This record gives sequence, structure tokens and C-alpha cells, in this order.
Amino acid sequence: MLTTNYGPLTGVKILDISTMIAAPFGATLLADLGAEVTKIELPNKGDTLRTVGPWKDTEPLRWPGLARNKKSVTLDIRSDDGKDIFKKLISQSDILIENFRPGTLEKWGLGYEELKKANPKLVMMRVSGYGQTGPYREKAGFGTPGTAFSGHTFLQGYPDRPPVSPSYSLLDYVTGIYTAFACVSAIYHRDVQNQPEGQVVEMGLYESIFRMMEFLIAEYDQNGKVRGRSPGLAGHSSPAGTYETKDGKFVVLVCSTDSTFNRLAEAMERTDMLEHPHYYTNSERLKHDHEVQEIVSSWIRLFTQEELQAKLDSFGVPVSPIYSIEDIFNDPQYKERENIVEVEHPRLGKIKVPGVVPKFSHTPGSIRHRAPELGEHNEEILGGKLGLSSEELTLLKEKGVI
Repeated sequence: MLTTNYGPLTGVKILDISTMIAAPFGATLLADLGAEVTKIELPNKGDTLRTVGPWKDTEPLRWPGLARNKKSVTLDIRSDDGKDIFKKLISQSDILIENFRPGTLEKWGLGYEELKKANPKLVMMRVSGYGQTGPYREKAGFGTPGTAFSGHTFLQGYPDRPPVSPSYSLLDYVTGIYTAFACVSAIYHRDVQNQPEGQVVEMGLYESIFRMMEFLIAEYDQNGKVRGRSPGLAGHSSPAGTYETKDGKFVVLVCSTDSTFNRLAEAMERTDMLEHPHYYTNSERLKHDHEVQEIVSSWIRLFTQEELQAKLDSFGVPVSPIYSIEDIFNDPQYKERENIVEVEHPRLGKIKVPGVVPKFSHTPGSIRHRAPELGEHNEEILGGKLGLSSEELTLLKEKGVI
């Protein structure tokens, strides 16, 4: 699957000094679309994500998908020699992505004002738990606590049980998307407007999901309602939720619009509901949601999952089986879209990872090279691009700088 295609961000040079998931994922998305991403890692240690599960034996299985298309350089930017080298790399970069606690880079003498001296056009993307300002700015921030802080966790689960956190790092990945979006926006402004300087872009982890809950904000502001836990789209649409089929499988069905419900009523041969005062609009159905759910649930239980899918597809009603990863691996849509691809791995031989999205008609992104070994590109970048000699690289290694 490794290709030589170039994506729309070909020519953009990025330094990624972030660790774990959120900011690094943003850098990977940019790399997938052609950006040249150099990942700076601590000598003999590397990104902490290299030690995070799941594993196969001792191999971290998240690393190949999250660090692909990057090149790894080991460099201790806290040391004097490391700072000098780092600033030389900054002088050749468009974007710096970091996720240290606010004030850390400044403490090391590597704040934006200092880095601007090496490259006035630098865009600095800063991701932290709570943002660069505010009373919580210096608090440690991770995805799952950030999800709780955002208000998202409060909504998840059943009302008679404790709130449920996402079973994976949802907030980190969502923040990574914002990170990529912010970087390309800043570069667009700098270059299209021909600006002589770059700028700092920053956000807190919790802000990415909080931005997606405008309904929650307006509802509390205008109605004083504190929305609680519900297993589905409570208060949005009716019918909506998870339903069991005749063969004991599950599907998700959502009628977000009246026209969608109209088609469902036709499929159920219950067009009488379209004239009924309790069911004819979404707002009325929400008032009588329990009745609606009973009708729809009973009807769905008459069909196997496969029969239901075929029937509702024919009427244009959005429904989906609840897929396991095994189901996904066997699904023809995922295959046709190349949503799962295979890449080389230095010890496992091959490993499957997510494909590149979104898809561009003229400048498709690609997986150009596998996730790097720690310091794999020291000689290529520090020697080839910065001109350090073999002797200098050897000395820096002995000093623990690289």
C-alpha cells in the first residue's frame, strides 16, 4: 500500500514535538495529506505512545497507525546543543505542533517569541488540557478527564447508573482533527494573505467536544434544563435508538426529520400514524416517545437484521447494524473505500491500519512510509538537512543530545 503519491499539503514542513494522541494525531492527518512531518523524540525514550497498548507481544499496535508518514529524530531540546539544533529545524519549518503544559517551553527558553527569532513566519500549534489561559491552565490534562470536564460524560449511559466514559480516547482524536484544521487555516492565512509573520494557535482538549454541544448550551441558557444521561438521542428525534431484531442482533435507527419518519411509517404500513395527533410531527412524537418506541420496537422484532436492513434500505430509512471490528473487516463498503489498508512493519511483517481520509480527486493523500523507529531519521535530517557531520552526530549521541 506504500505509494509515491503526493497530497494537497506537499511542501508544508512540520515539526511535531507532541506526545501521546491528540496533537500527534493532528500531525498524522496532515502527514497523510502530504505534509513533511518530523517527529522530535527524547533520546533513548521516545514518545510515551510507544509504550501504550494494545500490544502484540512487546509491539505497541497503536503506533503504526498513529505515527505513519512521520520521520523520527531524537533530540533533547532542553539541552543547550539541543536548543541550537531545534532552532535550526524551526528555521526550516512552517508549523510547530506541541502539547506540553503551558509555560513549559517558555521555561526552557523556547517560547514563541524566542522561536520567532529563528523563523518569523512560524505557526505554532499548542494543545493542552485546559488551554493557555484561565485558572486551570497549568493542570495536567488527559482525554478521559477532559471528556468529563467538557460535559460529554454527564450525558452518557443510563439515568439509573453512573456516567460512562468513552471506551477509547475519543476526545484526543477529535482534538486532533481540530489541530489539523487549525494548522491549515493558519498556513492559508499566512500564505494567501502574504503575511510577514506566523501566529500562535491554541486550544484545550475539552474545548473540542464542548464546541459540538451547542444544543446543550442553548437548552440550559433558554430553558434552564440540565440534560441528564440517556442511551441515545434523547430529546432530539423520535423514534431513535437501539433496537433488537428477530434474530437477537441489534440495529440503530434514527428518524431525525419528519420526512424520514414518513418513509418509516410507509415501510411499517402504518401511514395512519401520519395523521395521528401524537405522531404526525417530531415535536409531538417526542412528547409521546414511549408510545412511538413501543410501536417501532415491536415492528422491528418481526424481522431478522438482514431482512430489516433490506426493507428499510428500500424505503430510504437510515438504519445500520451495530458492527463489531470483525464485521467491519468483512464489510464490502469498507473494502471498496479502502478504509483498512496494510502497511509494512519492521518486526510484525505487515499490519493493518486505517486508510487515508478524506479523498481528493487530484491530489490524493497516501501512506508514503511506515511509522518510524526511534531516531531512524537522525542522519537523514540532522546530517542531510542541517549539514551536521558524522563526527558531530557521534559526539551529540555520546552527550545524550540525540
